[in-house]
Amino acid sequence: MSALTEYLENKLIHHVFRNQAFTTPGTSVYVGLIKYYEADKLETGKTASKEVATGSYARKQHTDWRDAHAVGTSGVIDNNSAVTFPTATADWGMVSGVFIADALTGGNILMHGALTTPRDIKSGDVFKFNTNDLDITFA
Repeated sequence: MSALTEYLENKLIHHVFRNQAFTTPGTSVYVGLIKYYEADKLETGKTASKEVATGSYARKQHTDWRDAHAVGTSGVIDNNSAVTFPTATADWGMVSGVFIADALTGGNILMHGALTTPRDIKSGDVFKFNTNDLDITFA
């Protein structure tokens, strides 16, 4: 995942070049899932209209990240522990994208990307990013 939303791009540009304060979400961000991933729909950085919204789904708060290579040299960070969503209590449908947000609900989408392999989540399934599988790249 490496696509920054317009929201985050503008915040970073104004922070770096205009010395405007940017309050980060801290060490805690929220991982969300998208049905029928469409990059252009997420670019505004607002709540995803295609976010999964049924069957016990909820964004997952995640605080455990690590530099994927030597600290500070790669522009890549990934999850240092599994990100496990609740067991689906209804069909979630085809999940094909992931995003990072600054809030459990609503809030701002910070970045997004397509899953390598979309997955049809059925009732009883558990969607999970194993340790080191959710890569975030700034290139």
